[in-house]
Amino acid sequence: MRIAEIYKSIQGEGLLTGSPSVFVRASGCNLRCWFCDTPHASWSPEGVDLSVDEIVAQIEEWDCRHVVITGGEPMLFAELIPLCEKLRLQRRHITIETAGTLYLPVVCDLMSVSPKLSGSAPNAEEHPHWRRRHEQNRNRPEIVRRLLTQYDYQLKFVVDQRPDLAELEEWLAGIGTVDRERVLLMPQGVREEELAERATWLRPYCHDQGYTYCPRKQIEWFGAVRGT
Repeated sequence: MRIAEIYKSIQGEGLLTGSPSVFVRASGCNLRCWFCDTPHASWSPEGVDLSVDEIVAQIEEWDCRHVVITGGEPMLFAELIPLCEKLRLQRRHITIETAGTLYLPVVCDLMSVSPKLSGSAPNAEEHPHWRRRHEQNRNRPEIVRRLLTQYDYQLKFVVDQRPDLAELEEWLAGIGTVDRERVLLMPQGVREEELAERATWLRPYCHDQGYTYCPRKQIEWFGAVRGT
């Protein structure tokens, strides 16, 4: 499994915000969001190939129950299946962060699904190949439905502009019944001032619609740096 980094930090996003966690970042992604904050696992994938046992051994270096498997896109790797099985045997809490475009029959405690809206696509003139691939792959509602049915979940959307909200509502209407409190809306940005500006209209929208506002606390705590 190609791994960009393994590190211990504090979960800054979602329902488990504040939980000390070991993050396992898979390197490689089938999408190319223009705002991706981990280009070392997508646009310019880095890392080394590690066996499942090598990954588990690095996780065991920290005394930490929560493990977050993220990316990139971890569902690209079949090794995710035995990795999660070994972590389950160790009674660790497993979160998998995925864009919801691929499916593997993994075991986990929280499936964190982050569907990508149309505004996530890269510039067509600068990246025509990835623009086409991104648009072909980013929206797989049948896979999202399967994940939401089989797992305890959170649905996490990156919101960049106000018009994104209309598309978000249309997407949710098409996906079927979901727990609105498990729909998390997160402002796009990697600087505190960006996040604060978008929060002025996104936080009230979440309150009015019954969604959960999802701040990026790791930016507030550490800044936009790797290993956090």
